[in-house]
Amino acid sequence: MTQIVPVILSGGSGTRLWPVSRESFPKQLWPLVSERTMIQETALRAKGPDFAPPIVVCNQEHRFLIAEQLRGAGIEGARIVLEPVGRNSAPAIAAAAVLVAEENPDAVLWMMAADAAIADVPALLTALRHAAAAARAGKVVTFGMKPTAPETGYGYIEQGPELPGLPGVRSVARFLEKPDAATAAALVAGGQHLWNSGMFVFTARTLLEELDTHAPDVLPAVRASVAARHTDLDFIRLGVEAFAAGPSISLDYAVAERTARAAVVPADIGWSDVGSWSALWELGAKDAAGNVTLGDVVLEGAENCYVRADSKLAAVIGLKDVVLVSTEDAVLAMHRDHAQDVKKIVDRLKAAGRSEATAHNRGHRPWGFYESLIQGDRFQVKRIVVQPGRQLSLQSHYHRAEHWVVVNGTARVTRDSETMILRENESVYLPLGCVHRLENPGKIPLTLIEVQAGAYLGEDDIVRYEDTYGRA
Repeated sequence: MTQIVPVILSGGSGTRLWPVSRESFPKQLWPLVSERTMIQETALRAKGPDFAPPIVVCNQEHRFLIAEQLRGAGIEGARIVLEPVGRNSAPAIAAAAVLVAEENPDAVLWMMAADAAIADVPALLTALRHAAAAARAGKVVTFGMKPTAPETGYGYIEQGPELPGLPGVRSVARFLEKPDAATAAALVAGGQHLWNSGMFVFTARTLLEELDTHAPDVLPAVRASVAARHTDLDFIRLGVEAFAAGPSISLDYAVAERTARAAVVPADIGWSDVGSWSALWELGAKDAAGNVTLGDVVLEGAENCYVRADSKLAAVIGLKDVVLVSTEDAVLAMHRDHAQDVKKIVDRLKAAGRSEATAHNRGHRPWGFYESLIQGDRFQVKRIVVQPGRQLSLQSHYHRAEHWVVVNGTARVTRDSETMILRENESVYLPLGCVHRLENPGKIPLTLIEVQAGAYLGEDDIVRYEDTYGRA
């Protein structure tokens, strides 16, 4: 039997999990429910002889992070497709379907988000077998999750009768938008409605036919973008102009709610979209008082709290039903009942031009990462970590000079026409305007302290002459 092609959509920013999840490093790249990151857990569910290597559709800013995380999870042969601009799930899955259809239009695609949690993977794979059989029969199949509560944050599916010859698969009577609390309670009590998980299974041929019928403005733009693609290192870059010319629309609106081929597989697999801090409290291992803690946390008289401390000690006394999340540069404190309101804070921060809304203090790069330790008038101190065998671009700056001090590992430094090796406790001065490069030729991570001095210290003051990673 032909292998199923997993298609992982990794375009979201996870705003409701701020301040941990931000646009620069969203929730799918974090280990939130296990020791593995969310995207690693997602990819590993679809690893084995029944599956082809995955296709991951993401934005270009996260490409190196995603590639590194897939390698870290032992996922080989993945195709990483880069969206030039965000256009929601329908164009993203359409691009994957067009690529797959070039090889086998009857291949079964399993579309899933990169950031969902699933407790019962064997039950998921059983449901997937039912869905794949229906997909081969020409259906557009979604997974309907058995509700455990009158959740207002999910859409619902009203299930119809079981389809003849397709055990475990039912027709879809209708899709319902996210309900209010009273409606959600009535839907759950009635027993005929399921949560809409956003996971779909279909053949490439079926999806493209349905897009052509129900969302005819999506497919021409996607086809043109795929035709204009080019390969950059291990990445597939879609054509920019064509993709941007298409509409922004979800697969639910474009196809699922319009097609006559809709089917649903009811499933009870311990699914969560991990869409809020209250969801993480529900998923977490609790102490005797119902608290979930991560990091350096001390509790006294706290009950049913979620406390995460990523950078410093967090002490909580006498609070109940509270979420407290502390990162290097931000603290979030709220009642768990207000978990859906985090986006309002992020919107306010964006409106105020605050960088904390979208970016972490730690900046990830294909060679490692950097983080700002101290910043003042005309100076900044950073910690830079370069992974073994990696190198920064050959570059210069218009507005700043730099001092580098090696604190761990070995550095190879290019400064204009000279090359030197620096070891622990050795340093080098890079005057303003000099052409320079930092490399780690060793077997362990290279850590150095960088002291910048100048009139402008922004990250955009970089002129690149050569770059291993294809950045402009």
